[in-house]
Amino acid sequence: MILAEDKPGSPAIRMDNRPAHLDYAAAQGCVKLAGPLLTEGGDPKPRGSMLIIEVADRAAADSFAANDPYARAGLFAKVSISSWTPALGDWTPQ
Repeated sequence: MILAEDKPGSPAIRMDNRPAHLDYAAAQGCVKLAGPLLTEGGDPKPRGSMLIIEVADRAAADSFAANDPYARAGLFAKVSISSWTPALGDWTPQ
C-alpha cells in the first residue's frame, strides 16, 4: 500500500501530471485499487494518493512509487509504503 501526501500549494502539479499518472498506473498491471485522498469539508480537494498494489517485493513497490509521474514531478511531501493484507471484507481470502 502506498500513501502519498501532496506538498501544500501543489494542485497545479497534480492536474498537469494526472494523465501521465493514470497512464503509468494502468500500464504497470499491478494496481488493485487507487484514488486520491481528499480534504474534509463541503468542497473536497485532492490532498494525496492511496494505491494498493500487488508486487513481488519491497524493491518493486519502491520502484513503482519512485517512477510514478506524480513523484517524478515533485508532487509529494511524504510517501509511505507498507505491506498490507485484507483481513475482513470482500477481499478477504476465502
